[in-house]
Amino acid sequence: MHPYIAGIKKVVGLQIRLLIKTYTDLSTSGTPKQISCVSLSRISNIKIQEHFIMHVAIAGNIGSGKTTLTTLLAKHFNWEPHFESVDDNPYLNSFYEDMRRWSFNLQIYFLNSRFRQIIKIRESGKQVIQDRTIYEDAHIFAPNLHEMNLMTTRDFDNYRDLFDLMSSFIQPPDLLVYLKASVPTLVNQIQKRGRDYEESIRLDYLKSLNERYENWIEGYDIGKKLIVNVDKMDFTTKPEDLGYVIDRINAELHGLF
Repeated sequence: MHPYIAGIKKVVGLQIRLLIKTYTDLSTSGTPKQISCVSLSRISNIKIQEHFIMHVAIAGNIGSGKTTLTTLLAKHFNWEPHFESVDDNPYLNSFYEDMRRWSFNLQIYFLNSRFRQIIKIRESGKQVIQDRTIYEDAHIFAPNLHEMNLMTTRDFDNYRDLFDLMSSFIQPPDLLVYLKASVPTLVNQIQKRGRDYEESIRLDYLKSLNERYENWIEGYDIGKKLIVNVDKMDFTTKPEDLGYVIDRINAELHGLF
């Protein structure tokens, strides 16, 4: 068993208790920091409930405009927004400084964070829009890090096993909106928002992610999807661009033309 993960309890009937009991954040000082466990005792009941929640998710590469669009759509439709954990993420700065050292820690953090989000979404009974999905980490970011030799095979296999187990307890969003963007568009957006930790993102890293995104969205077949090319769009300053996306979302969700 990998040293970052102490154990996973077996599934028993409908009262499933998967306990990711411990995974350890080895800080630069070497002091272990224990992260609270994730209990899945409620997941089985959530999954077999009649499906009535509307869950829309925004997917796309770094700098594609997910957070901006999530905010605007939440306001327009009166949906509850769930944003990606960025500002309070304890690994992002370290990851961009040393990807090989912190890749596994970061991916486990995101996996845990997004899984918790999905549990809250399904339990809330509210109409929700989510900034980035759990599937993007598993199908794009983690395998990309592995292919670039920035995550060991041992860590990647462990991560995938954990994702596969978690994903068996969740449902996909009712609609996945994918923001398709070229690398120049991504770079421009990243530079505009000026996050310090993103200054060191490599172009080959963005390009590799984009290629994986295209392959993933082409094969995405577990739910409805909507692809929006955002290279020439500006949702903040051009109301017609936002209106176009709103009309297409209404068409997908409600069959409107």
